[in-house]
Amino acid sequence: MKLDDTLLQQHLGHPLFGLLTATADEMALPCYVVGGYVRDIFLQRPSKDVDVVTVGSGIGLAKAFAAKLGRQAHLAVFRNFGTAQVKYKGHEIEFVGARKESYSHDSRKPVVEDGTLADDQNRRDFTINALAICLNREHFGELIDPFGGIADLEAGLIRTPLDPDITFSDDPLRMMRAIRFATQLGFRIVDETFDAITRNRERIAIISAERIIDEMNKIMLAARPSVGFLLLDKCGLLPLVFPELCALKGVETVEGRGHKDNFRHTLTVLDQLSARSGDLWLRWAALLHDIAKPATKRYDPKTGWTFHNHNFVGEKMIPSIFRRLKLPMNEKMKFVQKMVGLHMRPIALVEDEVTDSAVRRLLFDAGDDIDALMMLCEADITSKNPEKVRRVLDNFALVRTKLHTIEEKDRVRNFQPPVSGEEIMAVFALQPCRTVGDIKSAIKDAILDGVIPNERDAAYRYMLQVAAAKGLTPVK
Repeated sequence: MKLDDTLLQQHLGHPLFGLLTATADEMALPCYVVGGYVRDIFLQRPSKDVDVVTVGSGIGLAKAFAAKLGRQAHLAVFRNFGTAQVKYKGHEIEFVGARKESYSHDSRKPVVEDGTLADDQNRRDFTINALAICLNREHFGELIDPFGGIADLEAGLIRTPLDPDITFSDDPLRMMRAIRFATQLGFRIVDETFDAITRNRERIAIISAERIIDEMNKIMLAARPSVGFLLLDKCGLLPLVFPELCALKGVETVEGRGHKDNFRHTLTVLDQLSARSGDLWLRWAALLHDIAKPATKRYDPKTGWTFHNHNFVGEKMIPSIFRRLKLPMNEKMKFVQKMVGLHMRPIALVEDEVTDSAVRRLLFDAGDDIDALMMLCEADITSKNPEKVRRVLDNFALVRTKLHTIEEKDRVRNFQPPVSGEEIMAVFALQPCRTVGDIKSAIKDAILDGVIPNERDAAYRYMLQVAAAKGLTPVK
């Protein structure tokens, strides 16, 4: 099968491919573009990363190609893996020699031997990734599809080229990749392949946490991340890779009173948030916002099921979860912590009277993340009662209006009290001590509570009052 001229020109008409063709033909090397780039041609998805397989030395072809490109090309050689990469003006081209692989039971690192194109396609994870297009001039644009990958693309199916049990046992990361592709592309994993994932799920233990979280983050960035987590749950991988999320599953009933399934609720929140924001870390906040509900669940005969302080307990759980999953232990983690810890605050404002003082304190605590917090809280409304949803969202709109008005008037987002700790120490001849902090906190609270305006003169006068009550007088 050969691509039509329109597809050829659109995806293989770039001068880089012409140069690849010339280089491979000069070296008498069979050369093919393979994998995701070919798949995305037929899915009409943009892709700049190109994988090239040659029957021969991939490193040798890469070196010759980079030399033709000149000084603007950056060549990286990975001899241990027999691969090379050429970066040129925003394009990345990976080179490898065709190979066949064999695996030992306790490692996903294969024993590699030189092979044919057929050997190389046999080792691919899924039929839709086993497509190859010839780049040599004589057969330029010819599609090699030995496993029916095009038919699977058209039918929206994920299947392995060879025996799925061998495919997943050899490299268990492919189980995560199957679920990731199904989530990203909206495809269905065929029963034989999915059943093999279920049978081989324990093999995921040999995969590093870094590899697993890379696939999970790609699931998180899909249009509907819930699809991936439901598949992980169905095949039994979820308790192995994310036990805290799995613990949210189920409904307990006492005296005929049950609580909602917090796992399903969490996934609904995640999808609703994802429809509004592509930010990965806000999506993680949505996934983790109720993560402490299993730990805080209690039954009260009078009030029913409660999850008191689950936001604060969840906030404390975030660092250990991030550390175990190999997520970044930096400002991104702190952002997720902050969102989890604060996510009940706007809801409390909706349910109670919206006072200026409460809004000021929310603005102060959320800072520049207030808009992200409000988006998370609005996604957290998952009632099946449309009237209740409309009422709560209307109340959130009122809170947003209040936030905007008070921010313009009082400028409390990220504010520092107009009188600094250093000035307090200078005025009263104090060394650093708790009293200085108490005076500064009193000024901050007075501004947030609306007792005084967020202005220096008012703050200075209030400082003198608080200090006098503590028996302090300014030095001359």
